[in-house]
Amino acid sequence: MSAASEQAGQTTDAPVRLGPGDIACSRGLATWLSTHQVSLALSSYQTGQLFLVGVKPSGGIHFHAVGTNRAMGLWAEPQTLILATANQVIRFENILEENQRIGDADKYYVPRVAHTTGDLDIHDIVKLKDGSIVFANTIYSCLSTLHPVHSFAAWWTPDFISKLAAEDRCHLNGIALRGGRPAYVTMVSRADVVNGWRDRRDLGGCIIDVRSNEVVTENLSMPHSPRWHQGKLWVVNSGTGHLGWVDTASGAFQEVCFLPGFARGLSFHNGHAIVGLSLPRDGSFKGLPLDDELKKRDADPWCGVQIVNLDTGNVVEWIRFSGVVKEMLDVCTLPGVRLPSAASPTSPEVSNLRTIASSAKRVEPA
Repeated sequence: MSAASEQAGQTTDAPVRLGPGDIACSRGLATWLSTHQVSLALSSYQTGQLFLVGVKPSGGIHFHAVGTNRAMGLWAEPQTLILATANQVIRFENILEENQRIGDADKYYVPRVAHTTGDLDIHDIVKLKDGSIVFANTIYSCLSTLHPVHSFAAWWTPDFISKLAAEDRCHLNGIALRGGRPAYVTMVSRADVVNGWRDRRDLGGCIIDVRSNEVVTENLSMPHSPRWHQGKLWVVNSGTGHLGWVDTASGAFQEVCFLPGFARGLSFHNGHAIVGLSLPRDGSFKGLPLDDELKKRDADPWCGVQIVNLDTGNVVEWIRFSGVVKEMLDVCTLPGVRLPSAASPTSPEVSNLRTIASSAKRVEPA
């Protein structure tokens, strides 16, 4: 990707080509993934890549890049991936049976359904128990569902948003499920004017209870990726660089650890948090406490993933990108998957990936 196209925020459908120095991993990452029987799925907004991270039969780390037209919010299950892109929501399905392999891959995800939404700047996306999809419609400042005719149907709108307009008023970006239903959302501010959140990046970030419309807390800085996990409301306070949880009674934010980058994307597995990190877009985190936090620690910002032990707050394993990959948008786990792979929606191989459902039965006409 040229420097000019990167600065313009353009994306590419082609898999990004990583050179020998463009990616580094902690020495124990492969062992950690194998021990915890999990793989990772990462979306990289600015390069448009879906990265799948697993372990080779030889024991080394395997990275697979899938080109998309911007890779945004991501929902992952062992059999299904749901990815928001620049103008579509794409559902990938694993086509391999339990003992089948394509190369070394034990899961191979193929794009099966693409719902065209137009550009909604979709951040978090979740699948409910009934199979329906709800997403953070950031452009329109609401939670939305897919619609068979229109770009979306509004599912929930904050009570301070006076009008559905493509103005990214409050930068509503995150969804926390509780009991299988959207329970909490994050937003950068409670602004009700076009791009109003940009004037409130340092403080004013809030979490709202979807069920009651009550504000849980409003003293955060650019919060993202709320998650209800083991009885706590976790969130990344992206503007300060801290992972922590919010006391839903008092609204107090309890810091667990500092992460050296713009944190966005959060998943949990076996007592650990997996968090995505991004570099600043303009070379600095101007106007954010994160800038001072990095200076205080004499640290450079990261792009990549860090795995945090929730008991100690220590980073136990990590992935670090350099070169063309500068931003992560979402991070998901794939429990029970050793080496995932996938086909790009625009790749030539999709034309020849024809599979027949083995459980299909012929139905005779009445």
